[in-house]
Amino acid sequence: MVNLINVGPPALHSLEDIVIAGTGLCAFGRHDGVTAAQLGVIAARKALRDAGMSWSDIEMAYGASLEGNPDTIVSDLGQTGITFINVRNGCASAGSAVLSASLAIASGHCDIAIAVGTDNHGRGAFRSRPGDWNIPQWFGESGFTVAPQFFAMKTMQYFAQYDLPLELAYQVAERAFRNGSITPHAWRQTPLSVDQIAESPVVCYPLRKYMLTNPCAGAGAAILCREEVARRFDCEPLHLAGISVKTRRPGTFDVFASSVALEPDDSPSVYASREAFEMAGIEPEDIDVIQVQDTDSGTEIIHYAECGFCEPGQQAQLIADGETELTGRFPVNTDGGLLANGEPVGASGLRQIYEISQQLRGRAGRRQVPGNPKSGFTHVYGGPGISAVTIIQR
Repeated sequence: MVNLINVGPPALHSLEDIVIAGTGLCAFGRHDGVTAAQLGVIAARKALRDAGMSWSDIEMAYGASLEGNPDTIVSDLGQTGITFINVRNGCASAGSAVLSASLAIASGHCDIAIAVGTDNHGRGAFRSRPGDWNIPQWFGESGFTVAPQFFAMKTMQYFAQYDLPLELAYQVAERAFRNGSITPHAWRQTPLSVDQIAESPVVCYPLRKYMLTNPCAGAGAAILCREEVARRFDCEPLHLAGISVKTRRPGTFDVFASSVALEPDDSPSVYASREAFEMAGIEPEDIDVIQVQDTDSGTEIIHYAECGFCEPGQQAQLIADGETELTGRFPVNTDGGLLANGEPVGASGLRQIYEISQQLRGRAGRRQVPGNPKSGFTHVYGGPGISAVTIIQR
């Protein structure tokens, strides 16, 4: 029997000590007949292989999912008795799992932790029951719990406020599918022209068929540990320089907000980005490769400013100058983002971390950002008004 009286407190460590030792991805798309847990097993095994570890090395696990039960992956990976905590936090589920894993290590509770995100969504738009999100029933009856409704309205409002042409959103979607066409694991690998996107059927104006992501299936995983622990394994660790998860404040115009405030406040993406940059001790201009939430191509453009990469209204110039291209100053969604990959909600943040790890390690193939990138940025945003940001460095 353990004498708990004589067990001292765990050693505390700074987040500065924490690295990402390995990442893994089960490609997003349609995986009919396969459970979300089975997809999570694939991603976890790939992350373990990337880190040079075995499942028995993992001391804690955090599973992110909107609809599944990630903890059941232990049936296939091994019932080692570890602490496994499931996280359901909307589009920020994966980011929340990574934050939880990093805090567990920083607190001294464990040395090695894994974050696994997985989902297997059916076809159709994201839609939610109002009661599940603590919002009025009339809000759902009006159609606003169907995701394209809100994002179309936010795009229209923002583009009108800052006099941005809707053609920008067509151009962003074109770049996404072009990047997806050179990404072997992307779901959508057929490039589309601006005209094809602009002439595709309207889903919810101004958003058209090829301007929106699709719910789908897939999984991602990341293994975190202290830097000195990583030296024991055959891996190429990357520093988790900054991480933040923020919820909405009064006055924000967010997913599932049932009113518009007279005195508006910034999106949680603004606060999460600001905190992550402060933690990392760098500025947005120090970032070499970027992943931002692109539920649709309109709100991707909004996120450029909310995450600090330009001022509101300057997005048109940023895009016209080619700054968001693979060879630009701020390469965005180099793997095609959600538009080319689709969105299994619990895994989307870990897909971003996987892509940044590939870019920083020089493993991205035809989509590799030139110039030996050293710093990467990931950002997710979604219902019910929540955002997660990480900054990763080598």
